[in-house]
Amino acid sequence: MHFRRLLLTLILGVAPITASGQQAGTTGPQRGTISGDVTDVDGLVIPDATITVDEPSSSDSQTVTANETGFFVLRNIDPTIPHKIVIKANGFGDWTSPSVTISPGQSFELTDIKLKAAIVETTVSAVTMEQLALEQTKEAEKQRVFGIIPNFYVSYEKNPVPLTSKLKYELAFKAGTDVASIAGDFFIAGLNQAADYPDYQQGWKGYGQRFGAAYADSFSNIMIGGAILPSLLHQDPRYFYQGTGTKKSRALHAISAPFICKGDNGKNEINFSSMGGDLIASSLTNTYYPNSNRGPGIVFSSFFINSGGRIANALVQEFVLRKYTRHADKGN
Repeated sequence: MHFRRLLLTLILGVAPITASGQQAGTTGPQRGTISGDVTDVDGLVIPDATITVDEPSSSDSQTVTANETGFFVLRNIDPTIPHKIVIKANGFGDWTSPSVTISPGQSFELTDIKLKAAIVETTVSAVTMEQLALEQTKEAEKQRVFGIIPNFYVSYEKNPVPLTSKLKYELAFKAGTDVASIAGDFFIAGLNQAADYPDYQQGWKGYGQRFGAAYADSFSNIMIGGAILPSLLHQDPRYFYQGTGTKKSRALHAISAPFICKGDNGKNEINFSSMGGDLIASSLTNTYYPNSNRGPGIVFSSFFINSGGRIANALVQEFVLRKYTRHADKGN
């Protein structure tokens, strides 16, 4: 009993001393707290948000993190000045409160803390079909067998896009006026000179006539079958390299190329452009070949010769020339 009284006396004596000491140590208004709940615009809790209050003195600045329920408490807030509370969270835009001034000792609750989802800026480079067709055509115009012989009319693209009429004409004109193509006509003129065909005279004049006929044959054929008719009929004049599948399927694909083509709509169609180009170009020979070589016979014989040549060319394209064509994608 005596011990209990002594302990009680000590407690009662120390308590007033402690209270008076605290009161004496206080130099300003009692500080308070600011609390709140962080949510999004739909009222869903946002945990782990960062809450910052900036004081005029950097020593009074503080930052806290919201708990798993979005709740936070900022303590030891100075009641003598206004404050702005800044809240940040991943995936959301920053939220800043209006100026907040609390009363001495007040526990102030911030309301309507609703963070909006951050606006993600993305840059999309839109490429039109015309632009993509132009890019693919420019790449095709770099294709040369052994770096010399033009191989413009073969598409190695996995996803080729249709050519515009303008690109069909540009590609045909480039192929028809290429130095290597013209050199080929000089070579053919030499063979025809040796064979004395067509029935022009011999000598340089006859060679010039044969070169003119050879160039007219090739240029008219490529312009009519590679540009004019494909534009009118909306067909694609290119050979589309298959490269995969059995040898039989690849061979059939190549053999059918002069007779089956892709339309600009992506569907297979009868290749009226190629066959029509051969027939029309062969018919034009009746205007500049000697009389002795004119007639329907030369038209149809040229047609069948050209068709056979196209089949042979397609087979060589499918099985041989890709690995010798520069600027062609060598991968399958």
